[in-house]
Amino acid sequence: EVEGERPADAPESCPGTSSTDAGKASACAGCPNQKICASGEANKPDPDVGVIRERMRDVAHKLLVLSGKGGVGKSSVACSLAVALSENDANQVGLLDCDICGPSIPTIMGVVGEEVHMSNLGWQPVYAEHNLAVMSIGFVLPSLDDAVIWKGPKKNGMIKQFLKDVHWSDITHLIIDTPPGTSDEHLSITTLLADADVDGAVIVTTPQEVALLDVRKQINFCKKVKMRVLGVISNMDGFVCPSCSGTSQIFPADSGGVEAMCAEMDVPFLGSIPLDPKFARACDEGKRFTDQWPTSQTAKSIGNIVEALTGRLDGGKNK
Repeated sequence: EVEGERPADAPESCPGTSSTDAGKASACAGCPNQKICASGEANKPDPDVGVIRERMRDVAHKLLVLSGKGGVGKSSVACSLAVALSENDANQVGLLDCDICGPSIPTIMGVVGEEVHMSNLGWQPVYAEHNLAVMSIGFVLPSLDDAVIWKGPKKNGMIKQFLKDVHWSDITHLIIDTPPGTSDEHLSITTLLADADVDGAVIVTTPQEVALLDVRKQINFCKKVKMRVLGVISNMDGFVCPSCSGTSQIFPADSGGVEAMCAEMDVPFLGSIPLDPKFARACDEGKRFTDQWPTSQTAKSIGNIVEALTGRLDGGKNK
């Protein structure tokens, strides 16, 4: 069963406000919230869910980028999707970095050091391009080297503030980059966006079996919270030699790979992106890879994935 959210002053062993044991479990003894949890008041709908629904009402497409395991290139893929969508001037794209403890999006997007400003409409995101807005906790930290040492409730509060208070203006696509795994933050995001008509989730993995074990859990998480899986992307799938442009398999798939897993779990396979040193360098330097190497195999792979994803988005919620 998915664990409910914990109040900020609750003990670590708190069963969560949405649990049937809320206020009744032995861990609740001595907690200042015990009485209100036992009464069921803490499990009433969060009024901010309605506020977020209104904030997101005019955003045509909203999608989460998830990964079962860290280190699979989820954030670089999220940025690549945002950049590729913004290449169509008809699109206004928002990129929200909800990876509170590992905010790498400012670096990848080349907007490190930019500041977020507040207006009467809410927080104003940073624009990496005229039609690509970015929001990240990295913009409000004194330094990107500062560690964010927060417990779950404080991280969830920051995520709620991002969803509720950022003024995205007239964006058509909102891409939400989430932390790896299936933790408190994911439950918070899916709960807060429950009424926001989210299109679904894009799941990023690498092809080796140890990563696929975790991505299966991520797919099952989506099924439990009734989040549509838009598709799975196999990242770092084959190494592109910088000298000869040949491709070698670094992470061989012993069980048939990502495509076989997608067929087994009945979710779409969106495509694969090779492990390309030029792509990694572009992310480190905050440069647009597709501008520098538009004819590369990696750029073509990203384009094919975005084309497949756009087809699923334009095809409606049930496609």
